[in-house]
Amino acid sequence: MVTVSSSAIDEFKAGLRGQLLLPDSTDFDAARHIWNAMIDRSPAMILRCAGVADVRRGIEFARINGLPLAIRGGGHNIGGSALCDDGLVLDMSAMKSVRIDPQAQRAYVEPGATLHDFDHEAQAFGLATPLGINSTTGVAGLTLGGGFGWLSRRYGMTVDNLVGADVVTADGELRRASATQNDDLFWAIRGGGGNFGVVTQFEFALHPVGPLVYGGLVVLPFAEAKQALLKYRAAAPAMPEELAVWAVARLAPPLPFLPPEVHGKPVLVFAMCFNGPVENGPAAVEAVRAFGTPVGEHLGPMPYEMWQQAFDPLLTPGARNYWKSHNLGAIDDGLIDALIQAIETLPSPQCEIFFGLIGGATQRPAPDATAYPNRNTLYGMNVHGRWDDARDDERCIAWAREFCDATRPFALGSVYVNFMTEEESGRIAEAYGPNYDRLVEVKNRYDPHNLFHHNQNIRPTV
Repeated sequence: MVTVSSSAIDEFKAGLRGQLLLPDSTDFDAARHIWNAMIDRSPAMILRCAGVADVRRGIEFARINGLPLAIRGGGHNIGGSALCDDGLVLDMSAMKSVRIDPQAQRAYVEPGATLHDFDHEAQAFGLATPLGINSTTGVAGLTLGGGFGWLSRRYGMTVDNLVGADVVTADGELRRASATQNDDLFWAIRGGGGNFGVVTQFEFALHPVGPLVYGGLVVLPFAEAKQALLKYRAAAPAMPEELAVWAVARLAPPLPFLPPEVHGKPVLVFAMCFNGPVENGPAAVEAVRAFGTPVGEHLGPMPYEMWQQAFDPLLTPGARNYWKSHNLGAIDDGLIDALIQAIETLPSPQCEIFFGLIGGATQRPAPDATAYPNRNTLYGMNVHGRWDDARDDERCIAWAREFCDATRPFALGSVYVNFMTEEESGRIAEAYGPNYDRLVEVKNRYDPHNLFHHNQNIRPTV
């Protein structure tokens, strides 16, 4: 444990615009809680950065005093990289400006902004960029790991829409990263996580989207899951890129359009969003409605901003969460059989397994075009273990691991870095594949002493 003198802390505090929280501060305990309640860490101090000057000063203070350093954006990372023990947390949650240039179709986004902050501003002009599926997620962490969601089949990964960023590197310097400036750093932050510095502003390309999209849910009884997934698999290649359809297996939540007798029973849910002309939506989703005999459905035009918040009630903070994940090139019969068995043995009513169909524009760039390499992924599969009581930890974690092991033979052998839990550092080679050595070279250049290591760490070799 590193000890820092009170005079050094006082001097540090005096040079800040933001708030420095210490363990005896009133807000400290609330500030060290993040989305995943399984993460319980006790930093020495938390700096709520008010701007780039605070970020630079925080990085310098951690470096000079040998303090562990963690960077908090939205605080959503499943592995808890937003916090460290006995170190300094740079909390970006106060830096949440989103500025839209509708003529140039550009967004300038600070690292504390959530998906909802971004969507709210961009949708005022009928614009959007591909983001995730839970509006309380931080833009920064999502982007730095790759990023995909409902718009990705048409417009690519989030990193494919990043056109520049301002990055404070380990030496405290503010650098512009783009195709023409520090292009090695720009390549690395598009998928390489928080390994290379602190992004203080992202610049994204925007696309015309909405404000209305067509979509919703079709809910099938689980007895029809196998046949429905076979039809889903067969239909996927012909789906237009404006249509995203995800399959979710879980117990039915008490949604108002489902009959009460279905609540709490196993179901297969097809969640879909069509971002083409709204009047074409019913025809675009008609094939999905024929995958089985629904026990309920809720489909229609809705604001894109509203759809982006549709799953928030199932993903509120404060629950215990544990994920396991594979990238898939196909949905094999054996995978479907393993899914059915896993849903029949769910350890908690909040657990679920989803197949997120991406493909389309996400597969067009070369694997080495960005640090995110997994361009052959057609479906992102995530096993989402979720429960409330710590006494259920062992049982729920074992369930997720067992399904992950059973489905490994049907997967591509790669993994999405944003879905990796704390103990999965052994899978970093799976996350980066052929790009790993090049990432190490960039790490050696910008962070040779590994100041930024509270992440899925790319270790320097110098």
